[in-house]
Amino acid sequence: MRTRWFGATGVQVAEIAVEGEADLPPGEPLVLDDVSDVERLQEAHAQGTPIVVRAASAEAVQAALERPEVACVLVPADKRELLELDFRKLKYG
Repeated sequence: MRTRWFGATGVQVAEIAVEGEADLPPGEPLVLDDVSDVERLQEAHAQGTPIVVRAASAEAVQAALERPEVACVLVPADKRELLELDFRKLKYG
């Protein structure tokens, strides 16, 4: 399982998890439906706020994971196959 830093908490979390089943540390992450608001991502990251993004397709997961500010991508329970995505393969072929 690949992990990422959960904001400035000093804790690592799974980079992709099922929404509602994710074992995220307590706190108040910024939860977004996409990564289109780059300024908001950068501001939250600069403040050390963990950023969690919801994604329901391989393309949306990839877009979220391409943003270094994103700590975790949450996928719907009916899209568990997205947990098995190989980000390196998607990115580099």
